[in-house]
This record gives sequence, structure tokens and C-alpha cells, in this order.
Amino acid sequence: MLEVIILAIALSMDAFAVSIGLGSKQKTSPLALARMSGFYFGAFQALMPLIGYLGGRGIFGWIEAFAPWVACALLCLIGGKMIYESFAEGIEEDIQQVTHRVMLMLAIATSIDAMAAGFTLTLLTVDPFLACFIIGVTTFAFSFAGVFVGWKSGTWLESKAELLGGVVLVLIGLKIVIF
Repeated sequence: MLEVIILAIALSMDAFAVSIGLGSKQKTSPLALARMSGFYFGAFQALMPLIGYLGGRGIFGWIEAFAPWVACALLCLIGGKMIYESFAEGIEEDIQQVTHRVMLMLAIATSIDAMAAGFTLTLLTVDPFLACFIIGVTTFAFSFAGVFVGWKSGTWLESKAELLGGVVLVLIGLKIVIF
């Protein structure tokens, strides 16, 4: 269960970073944006790993002997991508107005990684529905809080959160292969 919590925190860092960026642009009370951010990011981060898990069950059945290596490679690629993106400008810099359509697109973009990470849930001894629920609730909390962090302090924490999430995903991937 500890692995799921760590995975949930690592996966939520992408949405947390975007929420900080959105919050930093917020001029008035950020409560509505925080709720919207938490809902969209939390829902998609919960749904996508479940899709990845269901797809992974079929695929890992064929390559069972190599499943830990495939899971490691996926997590290392996702983590590496997050580390790389932590040094780049965030997409939220180009957003003029936060609408439901914008939030939907951001939620999909940040949760694609979670779908790939969902493949690794087949290797953990945990109920996948519980794991996805934990990932969704964790992402909701981080996204909700991220808007307030950005509103109060600007974007200085944005890239650090994404970097931390990427490093943790790489470490989880290596742990799957080593232990």
C-alpha cells in the first residue's frame, strides 16, 4: 500500500505543478479555480491508471517474464519526461482564461502519464480500484492546494514539484526490477 501512496504522490506532481502555474495567474479569490483544478485533475488521474491497468492485464499476460522490465522502462520514461519538463516553461503560461475546455485539455495532458503508470499496477498486490481511488484523491488534494500555493507565492515551486515527481517515478521503476 505504501508503494501506491508514493506512486499517487509522484503522479500528482504534474497536476500540482500545472495548478501552481494556474494559481499564480489568478487575481481574485482562487477557491473556484482550486475546486475546478482538483476535480478535473483528480478525476482524470484516477480514471487513466485504471485504463492502463486493464490494458496491462492483457499485455502483461503475454510477456509475464518481462513484465517487471517493461514496468521499469515505462516508469523511467515517464519519470524522465517529468524531469525534462521540469526544466521547460509550463503550458499554463499561454493560457489567457481558464475554462472547462482548457481544464479538460490540461487534465488529459497531465494524466496520459498516469495511464502508462497504470500498467505497473498489475505488478502490485493491491486492489486496482482502491489504488486508482487513492491516486485520484491524492491528485485532487495536491491540485486544490497547488492553486493556493501559486496564488500566494507565484511559480517558484512549480518546476521543483515536477522534478521530484519524476525522480520518484524513476526510483519506483528501478525498485520493481531490483527487488
